[in-house]
Amino acid sequence: MRTIAVIVGSLSRDSINRRLANALARHGADRFAFVNVRIDDLPLFNVDLSKEPPASVVRMKSEIAAADGVLFVTPEHNRSIPAVLKNAIDWGSRPAGQSCWIGKPAGILGASTGQTGTAAAQQHLRNILSPQQMVVMGQPELYLHWKEGMIDSEAQVVDEAVKKRVEAFLERFGMWVERVGVKSA
Repeated sequence: MRTIAVIVGSLSRDSINRRLANALARHGADRFAFVNVRIDDLPLFNVDLSKEPPASVVRMKSEIAAADGVLFVTPEHNRSIPAVLKNAIDWGSRPAGQSCWIGKPAGILGASTGQTGTAAAQQHLRNILSPQQMVVMGQPELYLHWKEGMIDSEAQVVDEAVKKRVEAFLERFGMWVERVGVKSA
């Protein structure tokens, strides 16, 4: 079973993207072992600290390094990604030559209360991940227009149309990780 690091780009206690990530973990439990990677305790990136990074950074980087793939579940903030997510990406890329992102298969998805979901944020995230040398899955794209009741309190997707999209995403992501990922022993 492949291990997938899940990074949620929200600090909100009631994050709809955290709820979406939990639903993915529930629906994909037969295919993946999901590890929620904490990013809320990372200090703001400072190159002066990168040679001897704080323990929270070391922990995050080791969780990413141990994973077979990475899922980014992100909200959209002002038509881009949240600052906390960019901060985590910056920490993971340093010090130079010791990036945890290189070669990792990645998938991007997100939910928003806006009509376009997280389309703009996901495009920005793709632009940021490309120079990190991550191998980002192109299709299917999953931008969800969040509606209350879409996912229940047990992390079950109850909207049938959304459930089909989540299942298709997980199926293709599994194929993506197998195709482009480094085989673990």
